[in-house]
Amino acid sequence: MIYNTTHNNKEADAIFEDLLGRKTPFLRSIKLGGTGSKRMIIDEVGNGFKKYMNTVSDINYGNIELRPKGILVHINKGLKTFSWAIPFYQLHTYKTSGFSIHAQGNFVRFKNNKLLKENKKFIAKLIDLKIEFDKQFDFDFTH
Repeated sequence: MIYNTTHNNKEADAIFEDLLGRKTPFLRSIKLGGTGSKRMIIDEVGNGFKKYMNTVSDINYGNIELRPKGILVHINKGLKTFSWAIPFYQLHTYKTSGFSIHAQGNFVRFKNNKLLKENKKFIAKLIDLKIEFDKQFDFDFTH
């Protein structure tokens, strides 16, 4: 689900909090080394997200915010911001000709350039958090 979060959107905030957990408190965020990525260039998106991209040759930027039970992918279109909520159980990431995030039948691929490389530690942290989250659903096949 994607919402226009350019201005304060109480409905979206309530849904994000319910689905992904509350925003990380400031001190915990510092302890984690931050909960938001730097901006990255969006290279390509799935058909469902084409309407959120700039139609002219402007560069599309996006960034990722970590939450306890998932992530928010923020997409900037001109002066507007759209936020895509992805719970960890729906999240799939791929390292191809860039870094892509897939969920709910859509995807966002970030361009492989200097901006993506600056987010290498953040992406590693995101993947570690997803693995930690998934561990609670591991099956024990030893019995």
